[in-house]
Amino acid sequence: MSEAKRALVIVAHPDDAEFLCGGTVARWVSEGWEVAFVLVTSGDKGSHDEEITSERLAAIREDEERAAASALGVSECVFLGHPDGFVEDTAELRGKIVREIRRFKPDVAITWDPYRRGHNHRDHRLTGQAALDALYPLSRSHLYYPEHMDEGLEPHRVREALLAGTDRPNHHVDVSKFFGKKMKALQCHKSQMSRYGFGEVRKRVRQRMAEVGKEAGFKLAEAFHRIEWG
Repeated sequence: MSEAKRALVIVAHPDDAEFLCGGTVARWVSEGWEVAFVLVTSGDKGSHDEEITSERLAAIREDEERAAASALGVSECVFLGHPDGFVEDTAELRGKIVREIRRFKPDVAITWDPYRRGHNHRDHRLTGQAALDALYPLSRSHLYYPEHMDEGLEPHRVREALLAGTDRPNHHVDVSKFFGKKMKALQCHKSQMSRYGFGEVRKRVRQRMAEVGKEAGFKLAEAFHRIEWG
């Protein structure tokens, strides 16, 4: 029996993964995959409530993310603790991501598409760029971040990345049977859903997934730009 596949989702904020690839994650988990999340920030600026502090909001959103990940069957969530809105593509951030790649050893990674045309949230752009550089070449050679070897973390090759939030999709995942799981996970993000009303969010998400699915001949789909390395 072949060993279960592993996927690492590297995103900027709580609720990014659920919006971008919640159906894909639910499908993979149903097929026996192990999936983990890495979040660069804890979403500590995602509120218009003038009474709340960044520290309190971060704690709320981390709890919401853990609940959402559990609803999808995700094995763990790692929060890197960078401030929301101030992500920088630094050697330190790339090293933190490399460490999680070497620790979890995924076959596939999902992250934001940093090359998407038009303006995009800076945290999305810079998280995607840092993640891609961490995936290739940094996680592959012992000469990058050699201190990880002291922790017993060996270099690791990830041969495939799926870029989410892309405007150049070349890979579609049929998630027609997993819309309910995706929405159950999104509903865990109460601090964010209350702004719009969950019914409206559900309507818009389904409409978008139907549009993406139509491109590939599926009822509902999520789309990515797929990159493969040797």
